[in-house]
Amino acid sequence: MARATDGWAGCLAVVAGFVTGVVAWGVGAAPGLRGAFEDERDWSLLYLDGPVVIFGTPALALGVWALVGGVLRARDRTAAVAVVLVLAAVAWGCGEWLEWRTDRFTRDESW
Repeated sequence: MARATDGWAGCLAVVAGFVTGVVAWGVGAAPGLRGAFEDERDWSLLYLDGPVVIFGTPALALGVWALVGGVLRARDRTAAVAVVLVLAAVAWGCGEWLEWRTDRFTRDESW
């Protein structure tokens, strides 16, 4: 028998993952999309990194929720904590990845 909170809690995990992905990508990709010297931009941040981060983060959150809550039969609180920890780690990882990708747009090249 399914628990009463499985439906809305899984949806909440997906929404939290989507918001995390949008914020992490938006903050991290902004320097590359704004442009740098002579209006140079990296459009792969838009069509490659954007969908991977924005749609991959909710999928990962739902996968963690299903694994911890469904397969391991943990309590909802434990599954929620696991999702929050994974989303924090993913946000940090996406930030590091996008910082590395946009480094050439943010370097301070002083004489």
